[in-house]
Amino acid sequence: MYAIIETGGKQIKVEEGQEIYVEKLAGEANDSFTFDKVLFVGGDDVKVGAPYVDGASVTAKVEKHGRQKKITVHKYKRRKNYHRKQGHRQPYTKLVIDKISV
Repeated sequence: MYAIIETGGKQIKVEEGQEIYVEKLAGEANDSFTFDKVLFVGGDDVKVGAPYVDGASVTAKVEKHGRQKKITVHKYKRRKNYHRKQGHRQPYTKLVIDKISV
């Protein structure tokens, strides 16, 4: 069984036991988190939401928080002597999917 959930402005396909990385969520390590915005539940009994499946939820356990690899952002305007360099590290939360409830 699998489901498609919405979190952080993105849609993610998840299965039980899977590890996923999402935008940073509130909560400490080993806390439980429930996603109510389930768009689709697949498997033997398929359910499609409009926009969300009623009564469906996905429960996950927070494994850790972290920050992704650093990216460098350059801004440049030619002939104007304008240069800007900035770095960014996006925070994330690592989750382990425990249960998909329909």
